[in-house]
Amino acid sequence: MEKMKDIMKEKLLEIKEIALKNIEEVKSLEEFEQLRVKFLGKKGELTKVLRDMGKLIAEERPIVGQIANEIRDELENAIAEVGEKLNDELKRSKMNKEKLDITINTNEEIYGHRHPLLATVEELEDLFISMGFSVVIGPEIETVENNFDALNSPENHPSRDMSDTFYITEDILLRTHTSPVQIRAMKEMGAPLRIVSAGRTFRFDDVDDTHSPMFHQLEGLVVDENISMANLIHTLDIFIKELFGPDMKTRYRPHHFPFTEPSAEVDVTCLKCRGKGCEACNYTGWSMELLGCGMVHPKVLEYCGIDSEKYTGFAFGMGIDRITMVKYGIDDIRLLFENDSRFLEQF
Repeated sequence: MEKMKDIMKEKLLEIKEIALKNIEEVKSLEEFEQLRVKFLGKKGELTKVLRDMGKLIAEERPIVGQIANEIRDELENAIAEVGEKLNDELKRSKMNKEKLDITINTNEEIYGHRHPLLATVEELEDLFISMGFSVVIGPEIETVENNFDALNSPENHPSRDMSDTFYITEDILLRTHTSPVQIRAMKEMGAPLRIVSAGRTFRFDDVDDTHSPMFHQLEGLVVDENISMANLIHTLDIFIKELFGPDMKTRYRPHHFPFTEPSAEVDVTCLKCRGKGCEACNYTGWSMELLGCGMVHPKVLEYCGIDSEKYTGFAFGMGIDRITMVKYGIDDIRLLFENDSRFLEQF
């Protein structure tokens, strides 16, 4: 075990040396972000080394942990300093290039319009309202009980880790999905129930063209007597055909969610080739997984005070950002949040 401790210390010091050298050579914000993710990201070099902490004996873990924390602090300070310098240089460059003549007189009036993300939310809500659903909302700051416990999430589930979830206190967090709204609705309204809820959700993630620590979800819930998987499939098939077109097909693949049993992921026909096969869908005719769904777990119903012997239900959830990107042909999720008028005016 002594050997493992020495190996880890040596590896940490090596990472520090390489990182500091690379930081000195950074020339752009793109390189800066790549460097930050490489060494300090969720799957970065430091994290990879620290995964072996469990192999150390108890007396050695604080020693290696202290070294790792000191190196992390030093790298974070060095990276922050470089980031601030690069941002200042970018601001000066923009100020020189984007000078405005405030003396120009114009009578032109510029009107705003719906953001593509908001337009998608409203379209989805209107569609489900036409199918008999009610729209409900809930808070973005939630309790651990509503976000995890009531949804049958095991205490050792990875989503509960601080590396995945933004905790405010031990018992309060930024909701990781809109499912807590379903818990609140079942507790307050009981059964029968037919609702959808859309809103912002939050999970720790490195930002790239398809990932963001803030994103949007829409989830639906139906609870009544004699509800079956057939009702779920029929509802989703109608929804997908209404949203994307009558020629759309669906494919259900078995999956696992703590709060539904059985559970499934749903694929839809590729929107670009309409199922014929193209480069966008790797010539399969199917697009990427669109949503998750399943029959509400009896434990969830009972937790909310609903008799699981009398009532059954189904639930489904989808990423609104993903649907918006597919619908409008947007290839970078960051464009949805930057509020650049040059981008928004295209819609």
